Amino acid sequence: MSVYFEVSGPVDGPAVVLLHSSVCDRRMWDPQYGPLGEAGFRVVRLDFRTCGDSPAAEEPYSDHGDVVALMDRLGIGRAAFVGSSYGGQVALTVAALHPQRATRLALLCAGRPGHRPDSPEVKEFRAAEDALVEAGDLAGAAALNARTWLGPDADEAAHALVRDMQLRNFRNSLIPAGDHELPEPAVDLASVTAPTLAVGGAHDLPDFRDIAAELPGLVPGARHLELPWAGHLPSLERPAAITDLLLEFLHPIR
Repeated sequence: MSVYFEVSGPVDGPAVVLLHSSVCDRRMWDPQYGPLGEAGFRVVRLDFRTCGDSPAAEEPYSDHGDVVALMDRLGIGRAAFVGSSYGGQVALTVAALHPQRATRLALLCAGRPGHRPDSPEVKEFRAAEDALVEAGDLAGAAALNARTWLGPDADEAAHALVRDMQLRNFRNSLIPAGDHELPEPAVDLASVTAPTLAVGGAHDLPDFRDIAAELPGLVPGARHLELPWAGHLPSLERPAAITDLLLEFLHPIR
């Protein structure tokens, strides 16, 4: 495997795997990465293919397969997953296909396996992004992503980081490598056994608010929490609040 990853915290601590949004890379977890390790967790964060420091794949792969392979490489049998947006979708896929590998799921404005957001707001965003990318204005497209996905509490540092992460992802995806991603597998969310917290943001696009609200009806025992101040990337909007939320939710596995 060739995904880039980092590990912090005690080797014998309960494992927590941080999975980033497709707009971002592993750096979106900078505010939580250190505190979780200091709290006694063995924290793993990685870059999905063509994101951050992970190169494009040269053979068939899946993001959820990369996550499980990385856990095996690190000798991690079970882990809690914290997933943002697309990272939440990957976490749900791992937990549904390999229920014994997931101890807890914290899903922040997550996507859902098999579901493609298609609200008018998402379609308008995609059209605007496509137009900027086709015009070669990758910086403008990155700025559009930051404006769309960050909520009102995000400061300029958060906007600058999201712009930088997304711009790098755009550039990485333009490097010719061929498309080796495997088709998305069929997933039965009723197979998930891990305690699950589905977090939504009141300022997020309706697609993702609906996914968070609907997950308790699809994942046994899942709990829904909507944050009245949050957009789509709450861990970057109020970092300390999300760190505290995660520490409280993950506490039982310590």
